[in-house]
Amino acid sequence: MATSVYLSNPAIKIATVDLTDQATAATLTYTVEALENTAFGSTARTYTAGLENNSITVTLYQSYAAAETEVSIYTLVGTQVTIEVSPTAAGLTTPSATAPKYTLANCYLESHTPINASLGELSTIDLTFTGGTLTKATS
Repeated sequence: MATSVYLSNPAIKIATVDLTDQATAATLTYTVEALENTAFGSTARTYTAGLENNSITVTLYQSYAAAETEVSIYTLVGTQVTIEVSPTAAGLTTPSATAPKYTLANCYLESHTPINASLGELSTIDLTFTGGTLTKATS
């Protein structure tokens, strides 16, 4: 059986700002809710596709420098934004079958932690964007 080795080094843009150099983790979850449509007389439950309920969680190093994490994220709370993520930096500009670009449009950022600090550690923040429509580009 053929296998593929994938070394995680994704690239990410949040609201058109490339924050790849501040990102340490990204988890994109593609969900289509199941709606039960089992009818009388059925011998097993059946389901049909409902609404998408997508999310992406991103861990970023906190930076207060111009055009970095804090200034880019703070104003996004309570708004809908578009996020682009790819397994590689090249996938953001030139998607391919081996480096697809996922775009989560109109996802919502409910909260942000402007300060998350511990003595002697690099400050990081976790952001969870929910909802929105997911598309995948391979060319």
